[in-house]
Amino acid sequence: MDILILAVVIAVVVVGALGGLIVGSRRKKQLPPPPPAAPDITAPPAEPHVGDEAETPREEPRRTLEEVDLPDGSAPVVVEEPPTEAPAIEIPEPTAGRLVRLRARLSRSQNALGKGLLTLLSREHLDEDTWEEVEDTLLTADVGVQPTLELVERLRERVKVLGTRTPAELRGLLREELVALIDPGMDRTVHTENETGGPGIVMVVGVNGTGKTTTTGKLARVLVADGNTVVLGAADTFRAAAADQLETWGERVGAHTVRGPEAGDPASVAFDAVKEGKEMAADVVLIDTAGRLHTKTGLMDELGKVKRVVEKHAPLDEVLLVLDATTGQNGLVQARVFAEVVDITGIVLTKLDGTAKGGIVVAVQRELGVPVKLIGLGEGADDLAPFEPDAFVDALIGE
Repeated sequence: MDILILAVVIAVVVVGALGGLIVGSRRKKQLPPPPPAAPDITAPPAEPHVGDEAETPREEPRRTLEEVDLPDGSAPVVVEEPPTEAPAIEIPEPTAGRLVRLRARLSRSQNALGKGLLTLLSREHLDEDTWEEVEDTLLTADVGVQPTLELVERLRERVKVLGTRTPAELRGLLREELVALIDPGMDRTVHTENETGGPGIVMVVGVNGTGKTTTTGKLARVLVADGNTVVLGAADTFRAAAADQLETWGERVGAHTVRGPEAGDPASVAFDAVKEGKEMAADVVLIDTAGRLHTKTGLMDELGKVKRVVEKHAPLDEVLLVLDATTGQNGLVQARVFAEVVDITGIVLTKLDGTAKGGIVVAVQRELGVPVKLIGLGEGADDLAPFEPDAFVDALIGE
């Protein structure tokens, strides 16, 4: 019995040993691969410690409240802006004799009218055909029918009486008749003295395209050149940039410009311009109006309103109508309508340098019964000249 128990124990031990060897060999064959090396990770910045873990504060220089400069609130902090340069003020050249200096600008009118007439009158025989050519030359130059007939009649009579026709005599004869036709006795002064003692008030009118705003700016230069202080009223509120254009002209000669909102009431701007002119003790208030189309009755009525509103301050001293000389006889239609609305006192003829129709001076004066006071002879700032009949005729017929 004991032998049997011993044999069972030995068998159990042998089986356990064999089982351990098998399990051990399998583990050696199926060992897992070694874990990969851990990547280097940058530790996040340490958070500030509090309480017992807080660091010992470092010594730093500190200022007391009394040592800190604080604004006292008595004056606002002003931010300095870079200085802006004011536009240079120009000094226009004197107007005396300006037309003489610009006489070369009338070369086209000279060739068509003056030299054309001298050539015809210098012919050996002045028959009916020649006198008809003289009439055609005058009509082409826009002298007008009635003035042409009068001039030809006087020339025929004087040539017949004198009998001689040397170049010098013909030139003198033609000069005398043309000067008489232009009427040197008319008052061509631009009146700027108001009877009330305030500034002279000048209103400039005309249709679109005649160069009215530019002419107003040039007229300001003429007045400044003659020693006047000027306030400009930008009452052309309907044309884009008209006020800017006029203000630029004013800045160049030191003239103050009064303007209103775009598409605002022109009469209000004109009223304010005269008011400021009085407050500034200016010599002249120059009012630029909108370029009115003479076919639009409503606009013409509004122009009359501007005149009435301005006259609440003082009577107008001048109403100048700007006409484009290149339009010829068509300009006379405009002149008639404007004269009915605002009582024109003078004419400004522009663009005479670009036309052969110098005779329009005669025609427009006859039509309105008012003098041509200024003529424009170019695009330059000082190309607006006071009209002088003798100098004008000399420029037409040449030396």
